[in-house]
Amino acid sequence: MDVLDLFPRSILRGTLPAPLLNQLIALGESVLANPSASPDASAKLAGQLRQQRELRFDQPGVQQLTAEHLLPACDRWIRHVMDRQPPQGRGPWVPGRYRLQMIDLWINCQTAGDYNPTHTHGGSFSGVIFLKVPPQINGNSFDGQLCFHGPEEWHLQSFRTGMAHYVLPVPGEFYVFPAWQPHSVMPFRGEGERWSLAFNAVAAPGAAPQPTNPQGNVSLSSQRPNPRGF
Repeated sequence: MDVLDLFPRSILRGTLPAPLLNQLIALGESVLANPSASPDASAKLAGQLRQQRELRFDQPGVQQLTAEHLLPACDRWIRHVMDRQPPQGRGPWVPGRYRLQMIDLWINCQTAGDYNPTHTHGGSFSGVIFLKVPPQINGNSFDGQLCFHGPEEWHLQSFRTGMAHYVLPVPGEFYVFPAWQPHSVMPFRGEGERWSLAFNAVAAPGAAPQPTNPQGNVSLSSQRPNPRGF
């Protein structure tokens, strides 16, 4: 007998190189030390955090983070999901037929008691990059953890399990997921600050390149007009 786990949700996890992580931490220190110089990003949050500030594309490390890690992670997510959904080659989500663009990026500074309740984001993709984590956030409790929520409430008595997945924040690790994926951040106790970056990105259908010398069979879907919308 086999047990089939149906309807998985794909979440991409990655790790930043140490030099880039250190550069982003230094950027966070600069931004949070002079908050009036950066726009307030609190309107983007569902919960209550000590401080949140928008970042600019021209600030140190932001361009590298976006171009070398976050947008490629969104692209990797699309390719992974499309490869698992037969038949391949339908619609705009095949290589060369979409473009990815960052919408916004901001830094979150969380202290004891701060939280972010279950919420979703706008755009196509969202994600979080962990920069600093107090030592008491260590996996011995749910304090300070990121939680991904399933489509239904957890209810053990009726065997409705697997509806929440908790992630221990580790500096340098990042997670990318569809913007519709519900998630939350638990409060923590004790001293220190929990720093993270959050972002939104959009995937838009784009013109497909036409082959000059097609070889072999050509998918009919690649020859149809570019579909509008999703």
